[in-house]
Order: sequence, then structure tokens, then C-alpha cells
Amino acid sequence: MKNNLLQIDWLLFLFLLPVLGAGLVVMKSFTGATSLFNHQLIWIGISFTVFFTLSFFDFRFLKKTEVLIALFAFFSLMLLALFVAGHVSNGAKSWFSFGGFSFQPSDMMKLVVILLLAKYFSRRHVEIRNIKHLFISGLYAFIPFMLVFLQPDFGSAMIIFFIWFGMALVSGISLKHLGAVIGIGILTFGILWMFAFHPYQKHRILNFLHPLSDVHGSGYNVYQSTIAVGSGQLLGKGVGFGTQSRLNFLPEYETDFIFAAFAEEWGFVGVVLLFVLLGLIIWRILHNAMLGATNFEMLYGMGLAIYFMSHFIINVGMNIGLAPVTGITLPFVSYGGSHLLSEFIGLGILMGMRKYNRVAHKDDMRNEFLGI
Repeated sequence: MKNNLLQIDWLLFLFLLPVLGAGLVVMKSFTGATSLFNHQLIWIGISFTVFFTLSFFDFRFLKKTEVLIALFAFFSLMLLALFVAGHVSNGAKSWFSFGGFSFQPSDMMKLVVILLLAKYFSRRHVEIRNIKHLFISGLYAFIPFMLVFLQPDFGSAMIIFFIWFGMALVSGISLKHLGAVIGIGILTFGILWMFAFHPYQKHRILNFLHPLSDVHGSGYNVYQSTIAVGSGQLLGKGVGFGTQSRLNFLPEYETDFIFAAFAEEWGFVGVVLLFVLLGLIIWRILHNAMLGATNFEMLYGMGLAIYFMSHFIINVGMNIGLAPVTGITLPFVSYGGSHLLSEFIGLGILMGMRKYNRVAHKDDMRNEFLGI
């Protein structure tokens, strides 16, 4: 047991603590008599337990194709089951609800997509410039993308796309193929806009392009969020003194717009500190990825970093009016057990992979990854 604990990246764990604390402070200062703070504290405890437990496992069994296909099939079926038994929240059937407990399968599917793509690209990294591998890997991501998009959950669907795009990019995609993918993406977006997007999704995108066009309707959330962020100024209004949140002008301040609530209380200085801590978390994930025993572990770590960076960039972007509102949470900060547990499962798998990592010269690792 002692050896397993020594294999944990304690620097990563140390950087996580103040980020988790930032979310708890926001919930405590605004929720008053509600139980969000206590619930989040319980979920953090459960997530820590899962994180440390997974660090004991040897995850080389995840390289087996049959294991990954079974996981992919299981969570695909769960996503399909949502259309029948899912709980409707904010117009989307994204959750299973069991009394006071809710679970969002798309959170775990993102991790499965990372594992599946890590397996695929690790075996074909030398041939990745062959465009057929780009389309085959894209098919693996397209299936969960559509199942999530049709809920409809455009935000989680975009995270799945960014995971695939990012992992294909680091695996060695050519610029010519990159241009083709971007072109297909633009064409697909046009088709979705005409035939698949719901009116409220179109309103969010149009409001992103013209943020002040409907501040009392579809643009209300972003308008109030930008006010909250700007009113924090340099040092913030102080913990518990964020008027936009306390007076309920800012909606969903414990989940989608928790960054705006945090910025209002802590100001520019607090935001910079939060960004630095999140950046250090990404750095430690990438550091662990580069010590992976094989390309599979390296690609998994890179995919996990892309997953967190996508959540972070989209959430902050929609809080300051630079991205459409998509319901994406801020990693380790937003309220919710489902996404928090999935995040720590992802990190726990990474810690388990550290048990059999390697210490090699960086040039040797780069050459192996590139197939030189």
C-alpha cells in the first residue's frame, strides 16, 4: 500500500485542493440554507476515495480491444436508454434520476472515447497520415457525439468532438487532412443548423454573435455573467458580497456560471490565481503522460488534458461572452457529483498508469511517439 501511495502525483493532488476549495467557497457564500455545499463536500469525499482506490489498479488490461469495445457498447446503450428513461432538465434528456441522485452518462462516455482513441492511435501512429485512420477514429467519436447531441446536449457533444480532434492532432494528422476535417466540420454545422438545432440552441449561437441583441431573453444569462465578471474589478467584492449572485440576477451560479460568481467575489487577482492552478493541473497531467510506459498511456494522458482544457476554455468563454452558452461545467469547481466523479476517475486511471511508467530521455520518447 505504501508503494502505491508513493506512485501518486502528490503535486497534482496539491494543486487540486485549492481549486476544489474555490468552488466550495462560492457555494457556501451564496446558497445560504440550501444543502449544495454539504452535497458537494460529500461528492468530493467520494471522488477522493475513488481516486486513491484506482491508483492501486494495473490498467494495462484497458489495452485489450474487447474490454474497450465492451465499455463503449455499455455506455452507448446507456445514452440510448436516456431517450426512454432520461430525466428532462433544461430541455435535454441527459440525466438518469434516482430520487436525490442523478447521473449523466455522457461524462463517463468522454473518458471511454479517450481510452478508445488512445488504443486506436497508439497502434497506428506510424500510419496516422493515412486519411482512412482519421475517418475510422472519427466514427468512434461520431457515434457518442450524435447520441449526446440528440438529447440535445450540444456542449457535451462538442467536448467529444474536441477530444477526437485534439487526439488526432497530437497523433500526427497532416495539415492537408486538417483542412479537410475543418471543411467537413463547417459543412456539418450548416446541415445541423438547418435541420437539427432547436430554436433555443440557435438563439444561444446568435446571441453569441450579437450579445446585446436580446438581453432580456436568450442573451440574459451571458449579459448578467459579463456584468458579474466585470464588477469584480481587481480585488473582487469579497466572499459573500457578489450582488449578481446574491440577488439572483446571475442564473446557475453554482454550475454553468460559477466562474462569473467566483470572479465577482475574488476579482482579477483571484481569477489569475485560479487560471494558474488549473494550468498547473494540466501541466502535471501532461508530465505524467510523457512518462507513460507506451504510446497508449501517453495518448490517454494527452486526451485527458484535452478533455479538461476543453471544459475549461468553453466554460470560461461562455461566462465572458466569447463562446455560446452550452451548459459545460468548470472542472473541479462547478457543483455536481456526476462530472466531479468522472474527473477523478480519469485522474485515478492516470495514477494507476504511473505504477508502470518509465523514466526515459525525452528525445527517445519523442522519437518513439513519432515512429522515428
